[in-house]
Amino acid sequence: MSASTIETTPVNKASGWQEFWSKEDWWAVWLGLGIVILAYVFYLGGSSISWIAVSPSKWSSWSQLAAQFSSNGLRYLALLAAFVFFFSIVVSFIGQKAKAFIPSFIFLFILSTIIYVIGNWDQASKYNLEPPLVALVTGLIISNVIGLPRWLDAGFRVEFYIKLGIVLLGATLPFTLIIWAGPIAILQASIVSIVTFLVIFFTARKLGLDQRLAAVLGAGGAVCGVSASIAVAGAVRAKKEYPPIAISLVVFWAIVLIFALPLVSRSLHLPTGVGGAWIGTSEFADAAGLAAAQSYGGYAGTSVGISGTPDQALASYTLIKVIGRDIWIGIWAFALALIAITVWERNETNSKVPLGQIWWRFPKFVIGFLVASILTTLIVHGNTLTDYNKLVKPSLIAPITSLRTWAFTFSFLSIGLTTRFRELSKSGVKPIIAFTAGVIVNVILGYILSVIVFGHYWSSIATH
Repeated sequence: MSASTIETTPVNKASGWQEFWSKEDWWAVWLGLGIVILAYVFYLGGSSISWIAVSPSKWSSWSQLAAQFSSNGLRYLALLAAFVFFFSIVVSFIGQKAKAFIPSFIFLFILSTIIYVIGNWDQASKYNLEPPLVALVTGLIISNVIGLPRWLDAGFRVEFYIKLGIVLLGATLPFTLIIWAGPIAILQASIVSIVTFLVIFFTARKLGLDQRLAAVLGAGGAVCGVSASIAVAGAVRAKKEYPPIAISLVVFWAIVLIFALPLVSRSLHLPTGVGGAWIGTSEFADAAGLAAAQSYGGYAGTSVGISGTPDQALASYTLIKVIGRDIWIGIWAFALALIAITVWERNETNSKVPLGQIWWRFPKFVIGFLVASILTTLIVHGNTLTDYNKLVKPSLIAPITSLRTWAFTFSFLSIGLTTRFRELSKSGVKPIIAFTAGVIVNVILGYILSVIVFGHYWSSIATH
């Protein structure tokens, strides 16, 4: 990825209230929370925002696909118009030209739609074709094999799309889910997040890497690679070239583990719930992990002899990765911002850094993530898990999830389209060694916790 693609949060605060409309972080918060509130208003009225939150449905033939677009063409145009309208406002306020952004984003949207369609092919899970993953690989091929004119980069706003996606992710993760997940899922996820971060961080430091690069690498392995790397990079004031290094390593190992974990789990004849937990504990990217969990769940009830159900693989994966580990984004961002300001920068400058810098540097979209989660928590607090799945999820959570997938697809595709491998090769082998050490520990620890320590729990996990 070119050094100019990822920008960390500036250390100097904007003057007065200007911070709230001149920073990408805050715009991700305003748009994300606006979507959540709008969805709730429609939900209270017995309706849904699903009309405009359109996305391809499952399809198995070209005729089915053609019928989908024939009946939903106006909805896709409305969604594109809404994205263009609001995103153009954002880029204008943060100091960029909308006229350069719009044609580039239209190209991005069309390509993302094609990728989203591929991800909803009824055979997609068989080939691990999750939309964000397909977006990333497609972008990498286009960028490094075909090539694109640099002016198109105006619409490839990696950070903004991922920040908006994270705020929307919060809306789909009410704190009630943490309670429903149970102490075992949260305990296992927390152990993995902490241990993986520490292994990567201290290995990187032992190899002589900068502590900020070590922190970005550690967060990428401890939580959900891309999101955590960007969040922590801003929190510790990392160099612009650090997040692309972490993201590239996350992507590489995520792709490897997509194929390796289901195959090894199958050879060990692990129950689907246990295999899903191991995948959730060991994978680094939500999309890649979901693809792997779906792939392993597909072995249930076949001649392979894997016990359990496909839903158990997805349930255990979701509890560990999407709920248990992803909530650590805000925790790591805050903790590392505090350490960077009170320890690292104090030692580097031999002077006391104002604690107020924690606020100015803390990724504001993490606040949006937490507020969105709180709002959804208040909405669903009176429901049981069964009611949540049957009543709330289809009309309130599903449309938000669809828009979140669009945002993440934009981000992953933008990462691929702006990644130049020849530039990444300059980072050397040390980051690879440090991150790979975390991968090894992560996979081994995940196996121990999922199979040996909590195996009985995961093998019998309920899916309703």
